[in-house]
Amino acid sequence: MSFADLGLSDELMRAVTEAGYSEPTPIQASAIPSVLMMRDIIGIAQTGTGKTASFVLPMIDILAHGRSRARMPRSLILEPTRELAAQVAENFEKYGRYHKLSMALLIGGVSMGDQVKALEKGVDVLIATPGRLMDLFGRGNILLTGCSLLVIDEADRMLDMGFIPDIEEICTKLPAQRQTLLFSATMPPPIKKLADKFLSNPKTIEVARPATTNINITQWVVPVSSSKKRDRLTDLLENPEVKTAIIFCNRKTTVRDLNKALKRDGFRAGEIHGDMEQSERIAELDRFKAGEINILVASDVAARGLDIKGVSHVFNFDAPWHPDDYVHRIGRTGRAGATGVAYTLVTAEDAENIANIEKLTGQKINRVNGEALPEAAPRDGDGRRGARGKAKDKGRDERRDDRRPAKAESPAREAPPVREARPAPKAPSPPAPPARRDAAPPARADARLDYDPNPVGDANWHGPFPDFLRFALG
Repeated sequence: MSFADLGLSDELMRAVTEAGYSEPTPIQASAIPSVLMMRDIIGIAQTGTGKTASFVLPMIDILAHGRSRARMPRSLILEPTRELAAQVAENFEKYGRYHKLSMALLIGGVSMGDQVKALEKGVDVLIATPGRLMDLFGRGNILLTGCSLLVIDEADRMLDMGFIPDIEEICTKLPAQRQTLLFSATMPPPIKKLADKFLSNPKTIEVARPATTNINITQWVVPVSSSKKRDRLTDLLENPEVKTAIIFCNRKTTVRDLNKALKRDGFRAGEIHGDMEQSERIAELDRFKAGEINILVASDVAARGLDIKGVSHVFNFDAPWHPDDYVHRIGRTGRAGATGVAYTLVTAEDAENIANIEKLTGQKINRVNGEALPEAAPRDGDGRRGARGKAKDKGRDERRDDRRPAKAESPAREAPPVREARPAPKAPSPPAPPARRDAAPPARADARLDYDPNPVGDANWHGPFPDFLRFALG
């Protein structure tokens, strides 16, 4: 099947062809015709499957007919984070180049002034995070009574971040007769309840079973003592196979400290976390995409939705507290049909976390050099593991910044040899991750508008934001 078989307009087909795509991904092939027929949709798809284009493309053609009015957007797309909202806006800019559609991007962390001005002119597409939308609605700057199409993206992530009450309130302010599209990586009971309440006879499209990891990603667990984690990470990073890497930490303080340590060791590293201003986060991501740095140390704010081509390796410096986060973290590599490698450094306190991850994904993760996991730390009086405390600590640390996962299965491969952790004599370094002073992400060309349809996630895109984003991001 080609995009020409999906019933898209000639203008839209021209934009898709110029972007270099000819074949739709499974979710696009299933969702686009149904959206064009004005059906409500529940799309269950892992990150990197082309989900964004599956609603952006038909929306462009649907909205091509009609006229916007002041402060009354014709369609609304809800995203859990600023980065995801900006990526969706980039999709509209890219594929709507031959349509005269107006849009506004409402995200926190930037001035409201220009956003309000754009709303007063009238917009066809409003892309927003729930918090900023509710704020402007409360000020009387937005009327949602003219919105005939609603997209709730990353619904399970919305649940994790506590946005479901906001979404329910937003839904009550939209016309009862509307088209609603809901996309989620998983369907926990609260999301199913939300869909039952606000969608009308929806068509369910599922392209991967829940909680699977990408089969293109080779996964390794690296048993290590807490005192040797940085040394073992450095050993792995020094391997020449590591071209670009994202390193995930559970706490923002760990992100900052680890980034400083890597820079001292001569690595071209940067950082991104929830305490940074939006402009700083965008600038750091642009440096990573442009190849100025090839290691990005991140908190879970970056674990979801950021489509960056050419990431060869993912490292979990801290084993994630929530098994869902593991799937989304490692999903930053192995995108668009490429292969990738994911390493998780595991201490004694992490044994239970790894067991939960393996239970969720239904697969056992290979151990480097076949080493056994360290014994779990004894529980203290209130049932917590050592000093880690409960998983809720993560919520406090990231302040609703980010969470949750994607899907597929991982093939078993022979473990690469890993250098013994210092102070033992150094053996050959493991074949897996370098990310040092040279090597930018390898250029990729894919004939499918799929796993990476987002220009913000394109390693070849590092120009200025288009005008509609310039006012939104200040």
